[in-house]
Amino acid sequence: MTTILAIDDDKAILELIKINLELSGYSCYTSDDPIRGFAILKQENIDLVLIDVMMPNVDGYSLAMKIRQNEDTKDIPIIMLTALGALDDKLKGFNSGVDDYITKPFEPEELKARVLALLNRTGRGLKSTRVKELLTIGDITLVPESYTVRILDKETKLTPIEFEILNVLVQHHSTMVSSKTLLKEVWGYNENEDVDTIRVHIRHLRAKIDKISTRKNKYIETIYGGGYRLMPNGINLKKK
Repeated sequence: MTTILAIDDDKAILELIKINLELSGYSCYTSDDPIRGFAILKQENIDLVLIDVMMPNVDGYSLAMKIRQNEDTKDIPIIMLTALGALDDKLKGFNSGVDDYITKPFEPEELKARVLALLNRTGRGLKSTRVKELLTIGDITLVPESYTVRILDKETKLTPIEFEILNVLVQHHSTMVSSKTLLKEVWGYNENEDVDTIRVHIRHLRAKIDKISTRKNKYIETIYGGGYRLMPNGINLKKK
């Protein structure tokens, strides 16, 4: 059974999470203390962890970094739960190693949809829709076993979410992919207003790809007011 750990100092929120996730068929541990929660994370076979930001002793950002730095827990998917919904707060969370971000207050259906989508993205759910084999198009090669992208002769490691975004862009290469489409295909739900999450992940993904581009080509274009487009052979902006 898929097992989830929720860490939040609000016991009412923990009860809401536990009830809804267990009704959906998950096993759910809870902790209202981040230090005790991290101990559970190391002791039990946890498939995904939900963490609050504002907690005593250890805040959610510090806890996320601790999870990512520990050899036993570094690959466990993390969803951050918080009332801090500004872009800077989300960016701080993603920089701490968080995979997804849910702003409080949230509906139980949104929570369940995001949990399921992230489990699928990371191969920990009942099924995974990610690409199963090596895929090459133009200069770009996707390596699903290691969540790696190769640009010609150089490669870099991506997060599972970054890998899935790139996979969707590859599947629709040379055509525009809207933010709504990315939210649907990567996160598994329809939500037009949550474009900040897309922007942050695209920013990180673009930076990683551009860094290993030996020809200094740009591969992901922003189509303002619409979405994003992947150019498999890149575009040398200096020649335009």
